[in-house]
Amino acid sequence: MSISPLQKARAAYAPKLPPALAGGANVKVNEGVPTTAVADVEKIRAIFKTTFGSPVLTFEAGGSAAAKAINVGVILSGGQAPGGHNVIAGLYDGLKSLNKTNKLYGFLKGPDGLVKDEYMELTDAIIDAHRNTGGFDMIGSGRTKLETDEQFEAARRHCEALGISALVIIGGDDSNTNACMLAEYFKSHSIPIQVIGCPKTIDGDLKNEWIETSFGFDTACRVYSELIGNIGRDANSAKKYWHFIKLMGRSASHIALECALQTQPNIAIISEEVAEKKMTLGQIVDEIAAVVAARSAAGMNFGVALIPEGLIEFVPEIKVLISELNDLLAANAEKVDAMEKADKVKFALANLTKESAAVFATLPAGIQMQLCNDRDPHGNVQVSLIETEKMLAEMVATKLKAMKAEGKFNGKFSTQVHFFGYEGRCAAPSNYDADYCYSLGYNAAALIGAGRTGYMSSVRNTTKPASEWIAGGIPITMMMNIERRHGHDKPVIRKALVELDGKPFAFFASKRGEWAKETAYVYPGPIQYFGPSEVCDLVTKTLMLEQSK
Repeated sequence: MSISPLQKARAAYAPKLPPALAGGANVKVNEGVPTTAVADVEKIRAIFKTTFGSPVLTFEAGGSAAAKAINVGVILSGGQAPGGHNVIAGLYDGLKSLNKTNKLYGFLKGPDGLVKDEYMELTDAIIDAHRNTGGFDMIGSGRTKLETDEQFEAARRHCEALGISALVIIGGDDSNTNACMLAEYFKSHSIPIQVIGCPKTIDGDLKNEWIETSFGFDTACRVYSELIGNIGRDANSAKKYWHFIKLMGRSASHIALECALQTQPNIAIISEEVAEKKMTLGQIVDEIAAVVAARSAAGMNFGVALIPEGLIEFVPEIKVLISELNDLLAANAEKVDAMEKADKVKFALANLTKESAAVFATLPAGIQMQLCNDRDPHGNVQVSLIETEKMLAEMVATKLKAMKAEGKFNGKFSTQVHFFGYEGRCAAPSNYDADYCYSLGYNAAALIGAGRTGYMSSVRNTTKPASEWIAGGIPITMMMNIERRHGHDKPVIRKALVELDGKPFAFFASKRGEWAKETAYVYPGPIQYFGPSEVCDLVTKTLMLEQSK
């Protein structure tokens, strides 16, 4: 297989480790006090009878006991995130440091591979070919949920057949919730298989005091910020376009906020603020139009606006509209499916409540069509397919046209729309993610060596040099709360949304008025892997601000 010069050079990069792991994954374990859950404590305690209340662990170098040979399984779960291969490489090297005869099996295509007994043994050659690379192509990933006793029993059978005594699940909040459920099942049934989780998601919404960031967030934001910087340069060169850019992040706006901090666009909408202020779609459009008009009056008929993917679901009136549409279209599925596209829109307008019909009528025709036609197998509107960037661009244009008629706008408004998503999910990991991911994997091996289960690998203090990083583990149960899912109470890891009273948003809020008026774009450029530390070993603005004193 042909590889690029960069791939060849990156293969030789040796990721850094926290000092506790530098001598191998056999470590001294320091236990904290028993833990609780973030909410719904008694309900979580009742579900996780054997794993609830475990202590936070901190590792130190100094373990010396010889470890018996073990076999371990690893699973990549959910969407791709830069650095996944390095988690597996770190896990592999950590296991080999415990005992050179230890084996690592990769279950193929995600949790489905565990349930269907599809796997491959990971060898030196396979691991070495994937060090410091992006993607999940080493073993593939999938979105199958592990949540039934039948699946847990299949997992037990297949692990026992391979002699596997520990599983590492690399995934986001749902995947690690499933890992916690599996750990509880095994432990409560006296099945000697440990389960360890690793925090993955480019969306950045799996974090807390002990998990500073989810892996992949750093790299993805740098990829998007490079593109946004390029577009900002183009906007300031051509001076004739407003660029509306939608960014990944359906449940939280961490990516939009981080990219705004890196590139200083004229507008960046934060969904959590929209929800907090109970803003209408009309108010969002009015605010954007006001910035466009002000810049135009200053002779600048161009700009850059960042929009989080999940914005539409944070607008209260749109949330109500979508809920009504879901019910209306599901209740009349046969009738609606037989209609022409335009007739579906008329049917919706005629049968929605007065308030929702009024909101629906303000939307561009193309968005109305999407809402009525693009439904998932359950009959629900596919919100992720809504072209929010195009919708806002069209609605702002309509608003400016009205303002022009009133003599409140005399400029020009031409738009370009973009969606940056898949571009960032499989990039070669930044030095930060390469180091962090390798450490998370190596640390997972240390948790296995320490005999723990139901834990998430935790590496902290990462704004400092790796020589000051702190390795350990946290019980996944302490991140849990109860949420209503499909009519049932479910234990889930609480998503971390953008905190409006947090330092990253506060800094952004203090600067956005200035960025709206001026052309203050920053051009981050491509990820740098080689060169001075101040260029290559950056951490996100979000993390720097959160960790600042």
